Amino acid sequence: MTGMAVTKPRTASSEIARDINRRVVLNLIRSRQPISRADVARFSGLQRSTVSLITEQLIGERWVIQGSTGRLPRGRRPTFLRLNDKRVVVGIDIRPVLTSVALGDVNGRFISQETMATPPDPQTAIDGLTARLQRLLQSHSDMMFEGVGVSLPGRFDFRSQRLVFAPNLKWPDFDLKTPLERASGLEVILENAANACVLAEVWFGQTQDIRDLVVVTVSEGIGTGVFMNGQLARGLNGMAGEFGHVPLEPDGPVCTCGGRGCWEVFASNRAAIRYYLESASQAGGFSFQDLLVLAEQGDLRAAKALDTMAHYLGRGMRMIVAGLAPELIVVVGELTRSWRRFGPVIEAEVAAQVLAGRPPRILPAGEGALARLRGTVALVFQKHFAASVQA
Repeated sequence: MTGMAVTKPRTASSEIARDINRRVVLNLIRSRQPISRADVARFSGLQRSTVSLITEQLIGERWVIQGSTGRLPRGRRPTFLRLNDKRVVVGIDIRPVLTSVALGDVNGRFISQETMATPPDPQTAIDGLTARLQRLLQSHSDMMFEGVGVSLPGRFDFRSQRLVFAPNLKWPDFDLKTPLERASGLEVILENAANACVLAEVWFGQTQDIRDLVVVTVSEGIGTGVFMNGQLARGLNGMAGEFGHVPLEPDGPVCTCGGRGCWEVFASNRAAIRYYLESASQAGGFSFQDLLVLAEQGDLRAAKALDTMAHYLGRGMRMIVAGLAPELIVVVGELTRSWRRFGPVIEAEVAAQVLAGRPPRILPAGEGALARLRGTVALVFQKHFAASVQA
């Protein structure tokens, strides 16, 4: 009994230390590539012999490759290390109207991307996604596939891995994970779209040193992903962050969730289109992109509709600021293309009701159109890197 008590903790501690060191080295290469072994040792604080051993293992496992050599005034020329971009993930971004399927590498670059209309029922969607998955696997047989990441416009039960709340998608409770895994032979990881955007921002954005941020996705509805104290918040039943379905006006229009006056009823793309169509005789098929173009061309009704949307976005963000006090709010969506129009209005609305101190920074996502897909890539790869998603 005494022998077990002494031996097991030592073995476990040794394994844990090796795993931590490996993740530190791998994550340093990811965030600072191309980087020499000497610089990995300097930034990590690990001994050079330890770094050398770990990097040789990573090269042998084809996670890391050696690139160009550097120049020094004297001594041995360093060889730079970088991640192997043959390591790839299939990213699937399901939205109420359009679904995207892409092949992304470990550095967040996309090798291929295609779209399909989102079917009205999940089984048809699974059939279409299965065909595209299998085609990607066959046409890129030289790649090393790590898994499939799926961004969903709603919430799923973390234990059962079934979609349980997606009012804008209008699909019933279903199992997306099992049939995709069966068809591809790869692990499938699901995530809410806003949470996927949090991962994209922390992994591939310029916010690696920020531990408290919220991502607000604005599209057919409004989603929020919460990153607090360096961790993604999920909450009970995976429902943390559903600010889009908090009522701003209890007697307001009916929301897709069944409630009335929810934030997304007033501040989503659909809301802006509704504002415009209430004062214009526009034919069907009118899109939010059409509205942005009209406003840029000087259409006053379009500009007023977008201004109303911006004011409501800012008012809704007051809930986030009062409840979570994030350092940064990142906005994802088509509206970021016209950030000069939206940004000042949103910032003014938030600043008008800050309880104390300065308001958080509010920024548009750098590549909003790809944020969800980048998040699916980070979703799969993160398990191989640092213990948290923070660099």
